[in-house]
Amino acid sequence: MNPKNVTSRYFRFVCDPGELPAVEDLLRAQGYTWNNLDISPWCKELVDEPSPLGDSLAARFGLIYIQDKSSMLPPLLLDPPQGAMVLDMCASPGSKTGLLAQLVGPEGFVLGNEPSRDRLATLRQNLRRLNLANTATCSYAGEKLPLEPDSLEYILLDPPCSGWGTTDKNPNILEVWNDEKTGQLETLQRRLLERAADALAPGGRMIFSTCTTNVRENEEQVVYALEHLGLELKPLPPVPGLVFETPKLGLEGVLRVDMKASRSQGFFMACFGKAGASGSASIVGGKDPRSIPGRPVDPASTAPLVPPAQLSALPPGSLYDFTGRVMLLHEHSAKLPASLRWQGFPVGKFAGKTFRPDSSIRQLVPAWKEGNGLNLDSVEPLLALLSGQSLEAPAKGTGLYYKGLSLGRFTRKGKRALR
Repeated sequence: MNPKNVTSRYFRFVCDPGELPAVEDLLRAQGYTWNNLDISPWCKELVDEPSPLGDSLAARFGLIYIQDKSSMLPPLLLDPPQGAMVLDMCASPGSKTGLLAQLVGPEGFVLGNEPSRDRLATLRQNLRRLNLANTATCSYAGEKLPLEPDSLEYILLDPPCSGWGTTDKNPNILEVWNDEKTGQLETLQRRLLERAADALAPGGRMIFSTCTTNVRENEEQVVYALEHLGLELKPLPPVPGLVFETPKLGLEGVLRVDMKASRSQGFFMACFGKAGASGSASIVGGKDPRSIPGRPVDPASTAPLVPPAQLSALPPGSLYDFTGRVMLLHEHSAKLPASLRWQGFPVGKFAGKTFRPDSSIRQLVPAWKEGNGLNLDSVEPLLALLSGQSLEAPAKGTGLYYKGLSLGRFTRKGKRALR
């Protein structure tokens, strides 16, 4: 770590609980160490970084995600239960979308919206690398999302903002977004709040968050939502392990992270609700399966690389073939309005009549046993494989493992394994 930096370096694990010891071993084998954080057992503070953490094997195989401690707070404070359906209105690059997907688990579902096509590609790439198959994506201007009123119980709104809380990472941000330039952002934030307030179900929960210290983008937006949008403020308790400033405008129950004292980005968070009974979301039927522009995939057609029984490791849903690309459509997606255009999670493709699973989708690789593939017990051959070198392939299987931990698949070329 650079001792001159205001903030520390943070990351979180992205794996099943049973895989955690092996992922920790993979990180330690490359010399990384960390401290626990009080905010979540999955979230850590980096201590030793012998080489950039983003180049680590754990990061390259999607088993960890680098994310500031403050940025982890909005999903944790939204606190959706296992199995819940969540909308992330401004999702890219996917930091919060991914954490939400971990919180709701495979039975839950997260829809990430991103209006920018370039940023949408980044969002999809990150969710795919992290193996978060309980997600889907769409691309709308957030204030124009075609959502039904009172239809969503959990919404995260982290809108575009001036980013004044990220000066450690972006030292010129105060010049780029000075006091005279934030008006357009403030107007957009209110339009997004209006759209979210309409879609929020009675008894539901919405987190509004920014990475700025600008009172006009924070407390003044909360006042606007309370006075004009029929929302109620749900007080947020201070989170252990961080220091918070006194909110402005006399507001209580919102959180403003003290950047220097917390050694983290400056973040603002408020939680809103709507009067009414919990669980009273209006359920809107989604697309008729017959109108989906694809064809259902017969599980038998995924053999032999992925036996039909292995498909049960994916979240609940259906596989559809869209002109050769195979997508998982989560069962929760049936609740999305028919007017919403969205994309499911990619799991592979058809080459002719042969199903080729995406080599990074760990769920489609069977648990390690002799005959399932290549099981490595050190990091050196893994590094060699990722650098383009080939390894001797086992007689059977295409699974790639580190000490029994599934990392995806390798490509077999003759008697050699390539990645």
